[in-house]
Amino acid sequence: MTPFIAELVGTAIVIIIGNGVVANVVLPKTKGNNGGLVAIVLGWMIAVFVGVYISTPASGGHLNPAVTIAMAVAGKFAWEKVAMYILAQMLGAMIGAFVVWMIYRPQFNEASNPGDQLACFSTGPSINDLKQNLLVETITTCVFLVGIFFIKPAGIEMGAMSALPVALLVAGIGFGLGGPTGWAVNPARDLGPRIMHFVLPMKGKGTSDWGYALVPVIGPILGGILAAIIYLQFLQ
Repeated sequence: MTPFIAELVGTAIVIIIGNGVVANVVLPKTKGNNGGLVAIVLGWMIAVFVGVYISTPASGGHLNPAVTIAMAVAGKFAWEKVAMYILAQMLGAMIGAFVVWMIYRPQFNEASNPGDQLACFSTGPSINDLKQNLLVETITTCVFLVGIFFIKPAGIEMGAMSALPVALLVAGIGFGLGGPTGWAVNPARDLGPRIMHFVLPMKGKGTSDWGYALVPVIGPILGGILAAIIYLQFLQ
């Protein structure tokens, strides 16, 4: 498996399981309706574990443009590979969102709240304050990436069992810091599915909230760069 395919498949699996759990909890007429925050966080933890475990041997299991850029800033990943990784991550996220839509298509059409439909694709703030939301995504991703630098100290050469501490880190971030914005911490995870929400047909579909869309893209990238600087200057 090539690094491109590994990043694409790994990211797709993360979105299929992660957004699939959200759909199961949020949408009407599912077996998991109203399952709550714990179900969502544990679902994302499992999603990240599986995606990272599968992709790490071939690509290092980045599955996140913020991780890829931060590793490059820290000198642990080649800059010439960054664009290829991000493209694979975006395509994987879009494919994953499409699969979730296919599985839950009747439930999407039964949803009376357009916000619930969008929540199964991308993140959104509990209080809409773009400056504060951007700060939250930046700090949350910085905390996440500082942890990643210690879990994957050798970049793409770390073994597949780094998947478990990465998954636990995702769960910790979700439980502790996920309340204000839904802890995107991953531009591809948010933007790829948001694009699919925009293009896929759903009964009663509302806006894809493009006014917020830059926050979970810019914030995680800034947070990743900040984490790389902190790691290089103070934590090596």
